[in-house]
Amino acid sequence: MTTDGPLPGVPPLPPDAVPESQGTSDGEWLRVHPASPFVRGWVALAAILFFFGRDLFERTLQGQPVFEDGFARRAPWLLGGGAAVLAVAVLGFVLTWYFTKYQVSGGYVRVNTGFLFRQHRQARLDRVQAIDIEQPLLARIFGLAELKFEVADAGESAVRLAYLPIGDARRLRATILAGASGAEENFRAGPAAGIDAAAVRGPGGPSAASFGPPAPEAPELQVLRVPPSRLIGSLLLSEQSFFIVVGGIVSVLLSALTDNRAFYFYLVPAALGLAAGYWNFFNKGYNFTAAVSPDGIRLRYGLLDTQAQTLPPGRIQAVKIAQPPLWRPFGWYRMQVNVAGYGTSGNAAEGNTRTILLPVGKFADIMAMLPLVLPDPGTERPAEMFAAGLTGRDSGGGFTTTPRRARLLAPLAWRRNGFAATDTALLIRSGRWWRDLVLVPHQRTQSLAIHQGPLARRFRVADLVLHTTAGPVAPRLTQAGLDEARQLFDEQSARARLARRRQTTEQWLRQVVPASGPAATPGTPVPGAPHPGTPAREARPHYQQEGQQHG
Repeated sequence: MTTDGPLPGVPPLPPDAVPESQGTSDGEWLRVHPASPFVRGWVALAAILFFFGRDLFERTLQGQPVFEDGFARRAPWLLGGGAAVLAVAVLGFVLTWYFTKYQVSGGYVRVNTGFLFRQHRQARLDRVQAIDIEQPLLARIFGLAELKFEVADAGESAVRLAYLPIGDARRLRATILAGASGAEENFRAGPAAGIDAAAVRGPGGPSAASFGPPAPEAPELQVLRVPPSRLIGSLLLSEQSFFIVVGGIVSVLLSALTDNRAFYFYLVPAALGLAAGYWNFFNKGYNFTAAVSPDGIRLRYGLLDTQAQTLPPGRIQAVKIAQPPLWRPFGWYRMQVNVAGYGTSGNAAEGNTRTILLPVGKFADIMAMLPLVLPDPGTERPAEMFAAGLTGRDSGGGFTTTPRRARLLAPLAWRRNGFAATDTALLIRSGRWWRDLVLVPHQRTQSLAIHQGPLARRFRVADLVLHTTAGPVAPRLTQAGLDEARQLFDEQSARARLARRRQTTEQWLRQVVPASGPAATPGTPVPGAPHPGTPAREARPHYQQEGQQHG
């Protein structure tokens, strides 16, 4: 299949934006920045200083002499012990830095760490799911960044390189994405693929053994930005705020009725936890921007600690669009995704933050983000179908809902619970007050199951569960008619098999553009490229036209 050019409004990939992979099959091993261990281990240095300076600080607060009697006799021992501990810590930092090496070569990225307990980790580039560049506050001061990325067969971050100069981190990210997408093979194919590799690299381009001169990142087109005022409003109208207000009212009433002021103390831990949660969400969601580029969806956010995520197209396993009841008057929604590796992060708070595709946005923002996640909606009127999934009831928009005979099982939500299938994805909606719409691309359906309890058997309904990677999105169709659930089970299994058959490689760029032929140019494929079998310029204009009518 060939394409007829990049999508309207999306910048093409310039030739020099995709560097060659660093190193050949026996390429050079590189080290992280020498300041990395100190940036990462400043807490240990602070603990050492606190341990030896604690007595001096306490005596100062108590108004006692700074140095007690006999301090002069013990001073050499204290200084010697402190110097020894500091030397051991610094030596550990230096050895950690010296034995930490990385290499990108032969379709793999490899990292060696440890001097007592050695560890070698490698990951296939064609299994890369997402790449993040993180800059904690101290690292930002020194111009450093941590690069980490997820792979499909790892339960935690397969590689964490901390820390690299920010320019090197960006170039390494471009190198890894080039190998993961298949662009690198296009360059290596040279004349056989109709590509002039020398012209692509340009004069002074990166060599096979090093990064070479800085190569510009692929251009990007900003899709949306979340205003801080909207982010603050979403926090104040969150479910946590509602429950803390209800708890405060209940405490006041109980205190007035029982004349016992102890009920107020129960609010203290809740208020502290709420404040911490507010700050974490605001700090992570501040200045949230989303952009589209030839190498994926780029998300940037953060107030003190900044983070830049790159989600390659086709790596998102499932999407959930949610609307809490307090957000409904403002028309706000939240988007979350399942990406392999993110849902099994050891840090739950970090995993939840990294799976947010849009913290808060309007319907127009949803329609701007959906083409990046699902380039081909598989229907001629996507906005009408998605609007029906978010706000509709009954059979509007082509949805099949819970049969009327089972309305006692969900008296409020039975007209909302339902499903609809397009040529490329399955849509599942649920909830009357907390509205949810889940999208699962057909090729991302790993397995299906039908669940039916005793009450469901009585009313002849069943639940259909779709299994994807771990994450905040749990696709589950609740209380569908038994016949409809069985039919959907068979049809969705067939659709998933057909979609996976079309996906011949894990390299998303090579899924759209062939490795040979006159149309195989490195600037053609971009996020938002159509589903195989769909003309390149048909999908996204449907989103734009329909979004203008419904936005």
